Amino acid sequence: MAHENHAKTLPAELSAPAFVDVWKTRATIVAVVFAVIAAGLAFADGPNGLGVDHLLRAWVLGLMLTFGWAVGGLALLMVQYVSGGKWGLLLRRPLEAMSRTLPVVFVYWLIPVIWMKKLYLWAQIEDPAAALKAGLISEAQAHAIEFKRPMLNPEMFILVGLFCFTVWWFYTWRLNRLGLERDKDSAANTPAWIKKLENISGPGILVYALTMSVSVIYWVMSMDPTWYSSVYGLLFLVGQGYSVLALSIIVALALSKGEPFKTILRQTEQHDLGKFTFAFVMLNIYLAFSQFLIIWSGNLPEEIPWYLDRIRGHWGVIVTLDFLFHWLIPFSLLLSRDIKRNRKRLMWVCAWMIFAKAFDLFWLIEPNFKDAARNLHFSWGILEYIAVPVAMVAFWVAFYCTRLKTRPLVQTNDPHLAEILEPEHVHA
Repeated sequence: MAHENHAKTLPAELSAPAFVDVWKTRATIVAVVFAVIAAGLAFADGPNGLGVDHLLRAWVLGLMLTFGWAVGGLALLMVQYVSGGKWGLLLRRPLEAMSRTLPVVFVYWLIPVIWMKKLYLWAQIEDPAAALKAGLISEAQAHAIEFKRPMLNPEMFILVGLFCFTVWWFYTWRLNRLGLERDKDSAANTPAWIKKLENISGPGILVYALTMSVSVIYWVMSMDPTWYSSVYGLLFLVGQGYSVLALSIIVALALSKGEPFKTILRQTEQHDLGKFTFAFVMLNIYLAFSQFLIIWSGNLPEEIPWYLDRIRGHWGVIVTLDFLFHWLIPFSLLLSRDIKRNRKRLMWVCAWMIFAKAFDLFWLIEPNFKDAARNLHFSWGILEYIAVPVAMVAFWVAFYCTRLKTRPLVQTNDPHLAEILEPEHVHA
């Protein structure tokens, strides 16, 4: 029996729906409330506590989350230009908006620059030999700081950071500008635009991988100057894909409550995005566990302390929960075809993934410090790891909403538009 099916048509209005302003207002309120809570917690430990120290450490966590969305969103945008696919029509404008939040991330980065000596041992120690003699650092730390001094010094920290932000800003400006120019051009020139964007994005992905790796080495890895890992940058690269896809799916599904996403977001593409995210979950598991297995089986004295700091002294509970939260639960849930095709459930899975990413960053950051390594203990200051990132993420979301409203959500000369407007089930 034949069923008559007609292709849908795009609505006349392609801008972000009005409820995006409601998101912005709510995010701003959350940011203010948690900023006040964070300020209170900073002094709750008293004058001799670690409240301010924990505030700065938690600030790095918030920085890495928002950095992952801004620069990771730019990277995924370039991946889409190189690979093509219908998912680009859905995520291109949300990803462009993410990349344009880079100014907020830059402001966040200034805090670690200003309070560098509170966060980085190599910035505190000017004379490793004297610090070793005074018992302030270990022999391994003294050797590492001295050996890495050409790289780990305040001037290089700032110069490398400024260079990386300049590179990311250039690609953000270039791709967003070309995206608007493509909108104004005729559909006949679309193949030329696709080729042009491919040629920019291909090398851009390599540049992103290099600059992002250097950044995470300076901002997180160097908190422990004795630690080194050949896959550290790659772990963050995959982690950014993990969290960017989760956030992008949440945004796309939330936008589908109104036009134009209500028309263009089909269950088929939603399912494809779920499978794409599942691939990043598996790659995340593989890389993290492979590094652990290789280092643990090698059992070298200069390598295993980094893991011992994160396993002993009750940290074993955190790493076990990290494995469950960050990998096992998303992996198990995204195996389900029904969950990937159910909008509400998929949104909850993606929200969980963002929480799990923040939890994993806590496990990576906090044990770098002498008072926390192999010594997980409660203090009011430790709650900064909740208050500060929530405030920073909420403010980032508010700014993201303003970026999302500056241009149409659908690119009308995309070659996949006709296909995505077709009914999902056509029977002849």
